[in-house]
Amino acid sequence: MGGFVKDVKSKAELDNLLSTAAPVFLHFWAAWCEASKHMDQLFSHLSTDFPHAHFLRVEAEDQPEISEAFSVSAVPFFLFFKDGKEIDKLEGADPSSLANKVAKVAGSVNPGEPAVPASLGMAAGPTVLETVKEFAKDNGSSQLANQVKSGPSDALSKRLRQLIDSHPLMLFMKGNPEAPRCGFSRKVVDILKGENVKFETFDILSDNEVREGLKVFSNWPTYPQLYCKGELIGGTDIVIAMHESGELKEIFRDHGIDSIVSNLSKESLGGSAKGGISESTGLSVSLTSRLEGLINSSPVMLFMKGKPDEPKCGFSGKVVEILREEKVNFQSFDILSDDEVRQGLKVYSNWSSYPQLYIKRELVGGSDIVLEMQKSGELRRVLAEKGVVPILSFTTKGS
Repeated sequence: MGGFVKDVKSKAELDNLLSTAAPVFLHFWAAWCEASKHMDQLFSHLSTDFPHAHFLRVEAEDQPEISEAFSVSAVPFFLFFKDGKEIDKLEGADPSSLANKVAKVAGSVNPGEPAVPASLGMAAGPTVLETVKEFAKDNGSSQLANQVKSGPSDALSKRLRQLIDSHPLMLFMKGNPEAPRCGFSRKVVDILKGENVKFETFDILSDNEVREGLKVFSNWPTYPQLYCKGELIGGTDIVIAMHESGELKEIFRDHGIDSIVSNLSKESLGGSAKGGISESTGLSVSLTSRLEGLINSSPVMLFMKGKPDEPKCGFSGKVVEILREEKVNFQSFDILSDDEVRQGLKVYSNWSSYPQLYIKRELVGGSDIVLEMQKSGELRRVLAEKGVVPILSFTTKGS
């Protein structure tokens, strides 16, 4: 055992390997991702430093069952197991963190001391060391998404964007809705049909350029991929979870996708009552007070999934991007961290999905509204009128 990296070929094989009491380190990677290739060099050298542990590698798209089981949404991605239990993970390209986590899980360092295995020294060899160090310096994990997304050519990127934007609800899948070529694609098709929404599909098995390019473009290594109004929702696990919680229906309704209530949704988006506060919410006094305190905590307050530097959905990421483009100082609240706030705010604001953007305590709306307001110049006008940005700045931009 040890001294090499084993490529896992099935979920059953992985389950068997994870049943051991020995440390197990799992690397999800993709051949198209340069970050994966660089980190895999270090991963291989670590396997020689810790021969008593299992070092396993999974090609994310080739093994969708495994990737979906561990909610892998980007590569490189590492999981750390001991006594058959997952005890840690690492997202992105961070050589030092990988080496330290491996050493700590393997139990070869003294408590309280930093882990400095030989793979960060002579054993890795000067060429590998320099390559990994330069990659870590130039492409930190916080910048990984931008580095990966810059991969496709301009022509391919334009084509991918056109495909994504060709329909409000676009599913990239294996096969077609009448004849799905994998169980995960079939499941998402069944869910969309059950939601009674109109959607278009693209068979990634019919075009290898799109199949490989979209993985880089979206930084999402597996299929299917579901997009709503140009923003990636995610793969099978995410779609299933959102469907079961009712959140998928809410997103479709708020973005005018649901064929039954699309007209009503569009009217509410364009009207003056953009999800105004209900006269009687039925919320407790303490929760209402807490929600109002959060809303009032900053002139510009964004309730989103994740954090500005790590959005957990494309819609939240889009609003963050817009606010940064407008050079607006804002605060945010991760609604995934507090279910009381997540559910309560939907009632308080009478707005059923996230993100929700507030300017001077007034609800502006979600990503669709914020995007339209930016395009028309209304967002900058509102920010100026509310005193969030200087009027001079607004006037200069509009002239």
